[in-house]
Amino acid sequence: MSAAPHFWATPLKYCRWASRERPALFWSVVIGAAGPAMLPTVPPIRRYFGDVDPAPIPVTYPVPNSPRKQLTGYDD
Repeated sequence: MSAAPHFWATPLKYCRWASRERPALFWSVVIGAAGPAMLPTVPPIRRYFGDVDPAPIPVTYPVPNSPRKQLTGYDD
């Protein structure tokens, strides 16, 4: 059995070796590297197919303009 190939000497040979010998690490790096590449490409594709962004979540609660109802009974 030969030693593991070094990445900087032969990158394609190393990727083939890593996909066979260490598949969990290899595919996690491939999927992780695909994330930043998808960042500028996925939103336009979504909008092309009709998916719209949802309305923003409210960050404040609307306070009514009317006077508050007086509580009776078991007050908090």
